[in-house]
Amino acid sequence: MNEIIKGVKDYYGRQLQSKGDLKTNSCCCSDTPSIETKEALALIPDEIKDRFYGCGSPLPPLLEGMTVLDLGCGTGRDVYIASKLVGESGDVIGVDMTPEQIGIAKKHQEEQCKRFGFKRINTRFLQGYIEDLRSLEIEDGSIDVVISNCVINLSPAKEQVFKEIYRVLKPGGELLFSDVFADRRIPEPLAMDPVLRGECIGGAMYIEDFRRLMAKVGFTDFRYTNMRPIELNNKDIEDRIGMASFTSRTVRAFKLDDLEDICEDYGQVAWYDGSIPGHPHFFDLDDHHRFITNKPMLVCGNTASMVSNTRYGRSFKVLGGRSVHYGRFDGCTPDNDGGRKPSPGSCC
Repeated sequence: MNEIIKGVKDYYGRQLQSKGDLKTNSCCCSDTPSIETKEALALIPDEIKDRFYGCGSPLPPLLEGMTVLDLGCGTGRDVYIASKLVGESGDVIGVDMTPEQIGIAKKHQEEQCKRFGFKRINTRFLQGYIEDLRSLEIEDGSIDVVISNCVINLSPAKEQVFKEIYRVLKPGGELLFSDVFADRRIPEPLAMDPVLRGECIGGAMYIEDFRRLMAKVGFTDFRYTNMRPIELNNKDIEDRIGMASFTSRTVRAFKLDDLEDICEDYGQVAWYDGSIPGHPHFFDLDDHHRFITNKPMLVCGNTASMVSNTRYGRSFKVLGGRSVHYGRFDGCTPDNDGGRKPSPGSCC
């Protein structure tokens, strides 16, 4: 474990000085950012953006006034975007183990505060390990939203990372993170290789192990919001690890104690009222739940809880409870890709 951590620190602290130093396309983002994200990005210095190695855009809506935690924040790009989105009444905490990265992030705090027109600095950067948030005095149930961008794959103790995320989230809190996943377990010699690890493929999570891990720590149901295949575009690296297929995925999960391990039918119906900023016509909960504004939609019990017992509840109306059960929700069957297959016009 110490060898992996030392290698990752060296790769991101010394070997990578900009995105141009990456050897593959695994740490590249193809997501289309929201208008609000684009506006915030325009106000962030190039020094921060040039050393961004994320693979997605895990920045959910409705963040105003929230407390957000970014795991593996690097030079602070997503922290500062979130800072703009939470506003002056919110707070954003960034955690990273690499001193060189944290140093750049801290250097721009006062400047970013002024650029956003805030009277107080609403960001905090902590050097430490995402596996041990308790040592950084991040308390139980203190965080509204946890984000992370292509970092958890680097950890040699992923179960501990997700246990810590579950611990610090408030009830109803959200985890939204982007990362690299594999279609099989990566052999240990390749997983230990510092270059493959640093390029976010050596430590990529096998999708089925990830599913089991999430259920073990308390995230009984999770959803993919975005997914794309990764082309490594490096022959030497492909010759070594090309037996595996990699995807970049963004995952949404909630800390809810009433979620079940499969989708169950209680005859519940959900309406979205169009009030989430930037989403006047529809809202995508995940890659197979598009809620059209003011259109009733039959949903399973898990989805009903996700849109009513979280901060999204202010924009949804759910009819029905769980007093009557109609069996398994029609069409909700696990597929071989770690998620659930959609049923036309309904949930999951």
